[in-house]
Amino acid sequence: MDIKLKIGHRIKELREKAEMSQKDLAYAADLDRSYIASIENGNRNVAIINIEKIAVALNVTVKEFFKSNNFENASTDKK
Repeated sequence: MDIKLKIGHRIKELREKAEMSQKDLAYAADLDRSYIASIENGNRNVAIINIEKIAVALNVTVKEFFKSNNFENASTDKK
């Protein structure tokens, strides 16, 4: 799976666990709702600074954000 999709799936997973809408997350992270949607859909190459903003808005650390089975085999995945 493409890393952009992995990140998008992780954001959506954490957002839904936090019972937040895309609009809620966008507001909390000071980002645009359509930007959040495009990240979740794997259509954006998100900057690490924005991953940090999203993690903070979701009340997780960046380390916790990447602590997922989605990222276990990232070095062997190819697109």
